[in-house]
Amino acid sequence: MKKDKRIDWKNTIKEHIMINKKEYMIISLLFIIGILLGVLFMNHIQEEQKTEITTYFNEFMEKIKTVENLDYIELLKSSVGQNIILAIILWFFGTTVIGIPVVFGMVLYRGFCLGYTISICVTVMGLPQGILMVLILLLLQNILFIPAMLALAVSGFKLYKSILKDRNKENIKIEVARHTVFSFLMLLILMLSSVVEVFLSTNMLKNLIKYF
Repeated sequence: MKKDKRIDWKNTIKEHIMINKKEYMIISLLFIIGILLGVLFMNHIQEEQKTEITTYFNEFMEKIKTVENLDYIELLKSSVGQNIILAIILWFFGTTVIGIPVVFGMVLYRGFCLGYTISICVTVMGLPQGILMVLILLLLQNILFIPAMLALAVSGFKLYKSILKDRNKENIKIEVARHTVFSFLMLLILMLSSVVEVFLSTNMLKNLIKYF
């Protein structure tokens, strides 16, 4: 009888998280802190700045309403390009001992951007409509984006700890190779999140925005 060689992805992912649970806890905490900082920042800006943000947000909504045919290919290129840059930054600085603060900083920054965006939606549109907007704009792609980004950061953090623990050049090369392969896999997920963002979230927003 032939053995079933299919990978049990569910158990593989679960095992990966359990092995690196401390790293995931630290990286996730940084991301949550970033979200809270983004919300706090938006809530403490001056009224003049809030007015400018509200005006810009409303103009964005009106533009979406009036545009008949969105250039999905250009949107996809832009989103994929941004995610490739993010993956390269996290991969590169994850391979250097002195670069790990940059990895942490990127996680904080992405959390800050998410918290800031959520706060803008709720502030401008009110709680019910704001939450709905957040679900449409952010939830779908972030289901893929956030885990992939956190996993990239964890991989770099794990490599950083491995280098500190074991200075053997051959072992470091192996760990760097693992980090590189893992980073490439996470990049594929980030690119998939771009597809979801452009073709699902954007379409949902365009179809539902007339009801806001």
